[in-house]
Parts: sequence; structure tokens; C-alpha cells
Amino acid sequence: MKNQKPTTSWKHQIHEIIYEADTKAGKIFDVILLVVIIASVLLVMLESVTSIDVKYHDILNISEWIITILFTIEYILRLVSIKKPLKYVFSFYGIIDLLSTLPKYLSFVLVGSHSLVALRALRLLRIFRILKLARYIGASNKLLIALRASKAKIAVFIFFIVIICTILGTLMYMIEGEENGFTSIPTSVYWAIVTLTTVGFGDIAPQTPLGQLIASVIMILGYGIIAIPTGIVSSEMTKMDSINTNTQSCPNCLADKHKDKAEFCYKCGSKIF
Repeated sequence: MKNQKPTTSWKHQIHEIIYEADTKAGKIFDVILLVVIIASVLLVMLESVTSIDVKYHDILNISEWIITILFTIEYILRLVSIKKPLKYVFSFYGIIDLLSTLPKYLSFVLVGSHSLVALRALRLLRIFRILKLARYIGASNKLLIALRASKAKIAVFIFFIVIICTILGTLMYMIEGEENGFTSIPTSVYWAIVTLTTVGFGDIAPQTPLGQLIASVIMILGYGIIAIPTGIVSSEMTKMDSINTNTQSCPNCLADKHKDKAEFCYKCGSKIF
């Protein structure tokens, strides 16, 4: 009688834990990972406060080293648990994970580089996998598709805004002049952009009645213009049906966002566990 082949290997088990959020172990791992990431970012923030760093420098440094070692182990496990490690290394999360681990080691040779561990905050993007918010993942896909579909319209709109700001900036330069802060056309165009976007830094302000009238028109126009890109993208999103996806990650090519109940990877065709 032949021995039964194990249904799962240790690599498969590790993959299920650190790459998936469908299992209890995977959810626990990802939640712990998030807590550690937040703790690491907080440590860096506290270390930047001189009074706290002077008093607790050794504690903060030791804690950061412990977290860095944990992230190093996690990174290695991610590499060994998949068939094509380079896919992960050059993926978005792979690059972020590496960048968030290296700075502490680089602090030996580059002074101040340890502060770059704040990049670990980007790893909080894993929250979408952890909470298994498939409807929000689907919505993010819809938003991305809508942006791509409306990129031509948005490009024309932005080009139009640039032209308007250039014309209005030049006009204000001619009306207000250098004595009122409009020292050049580029400076005046900068003022027009700031005013049109309703930011209003206040570093430059028109002094003449005509200039103030034009500024008022630009401000009112800004409120109407802001809504246009939103309308363009919204119209594209209403054309698409909901996309039902899950957190399943392909162990071969690391493709994610598979449709619910999918058995094979939509990208490489490999069997999904």
C-alpha cells in the first residue's frame, strides 16, 4: 500500500499564513503584522522628538532592532514560500517590504537613514486584505478602470485649466504689476492656480479694484471646476458592474484579486490552493 502524499507542505502552510487572509491563522498573522508596523512607525516618530530620544534612546533603539529582525525573518519567509521569489522581490509590496527593512541596517554606514523606516506605514495597505473587504477591493478596481477610461477627458480638462491659469495670470500681471507682488508672469500664473483651486495661501493678493474683481470671478469659478473631474470619473463608474474579488494570492505568480470561487489563477493558470 502506497503511503499517502501529504496534502500540504511546510511551504504551503507558510504561504497560507503570510499571503492569505482567508484562514484564521492568516488573519491573526496579518493583524499582528499591522500592530508591529504601527509600533515601528510610532517608535520612529518618538525618536524624532529630542526630549524623548534623550531619555529613552536605548529602549527605542533596542525595540526598533527587534522589529527590524522580525521583519527580516518575515521577508525571508515570504521568499521561500513561493515558487518564483523574484516575482515578490520586484512586486509593489516586495519593494516596500525591502525598503522598510533596510534603513535600520543602513544606519551603520549612513547617518540618519534609520528614519526611513517610516516607509513601513505604506505596508498598512495590507489592511484591505486583512479585513477581507472584497466589496471595497472591487470598488478600488472600478475606480482604477474608471480613471483609465476617463484619462483622455481629464487630460483635456487639465490642459484647459492650464490655459485658463496662464491667461488669467498674464492678465493679473498686467493689471497689478510688480508693486503689488505680481513680479513676473510665472508668479502670476502660480497665484491664478492657487486661487482657482481655492487654496488661497495669501502670500500674493490683488490690490486694485479690477484685480480684486477678477480674483473674485476666479474663486467662484474654482468651485465649479473642482466638481468636473469627479463628474467625469463618476459617469464612467456607473457604466461598470460590480467586481467580486477575494484575497486569494497565486503561489506561482503572486497575482491577487481573483474572482470568488476561482480555482485557477487568471494570470498564469496555476492551481490556487
